[in-house]
Amino acid sequence: MNLKTPTPSLLFFSSFPRSRTTSLHSPMASTLALPLSHSSDPTTSSSADLDDLVCCDGQKRVQPLETPSFCSESPSRSLNGVESRIERAWDHWKRLGRPKLIVAPMVDNSELPFRLLCRKYGAEAAYTPMLHSRIFTETEKYRNLEFTTCKEDRPLFVQFCANDPDILLEAAKRVEPYCDYVDINLGCPQRIAKRGNYGAFLMDNLPLVKSLVEKLALNLEVPVSCKIRLFPNLQDTINYARMLEEAGCSLLAVHGRTRDEKDGRKIRANWSSIKAVKESVRIPVLANGNIRHMDDVHRCLAETGVEGVLSAETLLENPAVFAGYRTAEWVAGSEESFVDGKLDQADLLVEYLQLCEQYPVPWRMIRAHVHKMLGEWFRIQPQVREDLNAQSTLTFEFLYGLVDQLRELGVRIPLYLKDDDVAEVSTADSLDTSTS
Repeated sequence: MNLKTPTPSLLFFSSFPRSRTTSLHSPMASTLALPLSHSSDPTTSSSADLDDLVCCDGQKRVQPLETPSFCSESPSRSLNGVESRIERAWDHWKRLGRPKLIVAPMVDNSELPFRLLCRKYGAEAAYTPMLHSRIFTETEKYRNLEFTTCKEDRPLFVQFCANDPDILLEAAKRVEPYCDYVDINLGCPQRIAKRGNYGAFLMDNLPLVKSLVEKLALNLEVPVSCKIRLFPNLQDTINYARMLEEAGCSLLAVHGRTRDEKDGRKIRANWSSIKAVKESVRIPVLANGNIRHMDDVHRCLAETGVEGVLSAETLLENPAVFAGYRTAEWVAGSEESFVDGKLDQADLLVEYLQLCEQYPVPWRMIRAHVHKMLGEWFRIQPQVREDLNAQSTLTFEFLYGLVDQLRELGVRIPLYLKDDDVAEVSTADSLDTSTS
């Protein structure tokens, strides 16, 4: 297990207001923008409240990366030549290092500081939060508040929800220099997606879905990926996946639940259906669902044959999942031997806050991560949670103090490692020392 601290460098998109004139070489500017969350409709929101303010002020230059052209072997970018497209899809995946451990897209929760924290603890690729393609094309403020990245933040999927091919393409063109895939969200099952006619509700309009994929595949220099849910009927899901592949999708992430199966804690993801999709298409496939710890990762890869797995809710509670750490919930009752991993969620929260100081994000995102990472701790000392909820505005000083307060109250819930994993780390450390 090799935990590597990223050394973040230049932000490509500013996420904070500038008080001084800055020369930008990007389509993005730098003012506050409208929030996007499942609790409010982004198509009708009119102003940001105090919690939508970014967490600190500062100034960074904007500098795009050089991204190899996915379509360089086919300048005309014709959808003809299926074999060539499939070959390029695999070549691209191999160039990225075949990442297996991936941070799933989470509205307001898979932002840059959190992605960097997960990458430090084993994540090999990550999705941005879902971005609303129309608002992204129309609102300069929204673009800069909701999408930031840096050179260490690769491989990166930028995910959009959309129902208009031309608007989606305009949004995708703005981000393609900064990512490795432009992803179409075809899996969001929430009511806001139904009202906005996107996400999993596009499953009712397959010609529109096909046109979205084709539009990007014909016009982008980076490959198109899609994230889907299952149809109740397996053959419908297989036909869906094949249609996406034919339309130009180069990578498919499959959430192993249907549109109506929203509660991931109560409803197990269907890995056998994911396996059937994997066996029915020729492009790389990723699995989403039931990933609670690394044993689940290994089982999922073995049972489905997919190229990698996505984790969402588990990472929110424990961003070190992919480094082998697990919470007490997934240690209790196990026949294997576990030890205190000398790491806990408060340690991870402090690291997250330090990244937020370097890469500013809206306070609403930070507040959500504090509740997710310290949820069990707050159950032991609920008055500390009440202190947090009473704050109409947050500061880093308050949040670091909150962690100190929990420590002083004697609250510590360790994350655990298997004995074998601890031995591996000790051996690797000694080898590193002997060869340095």
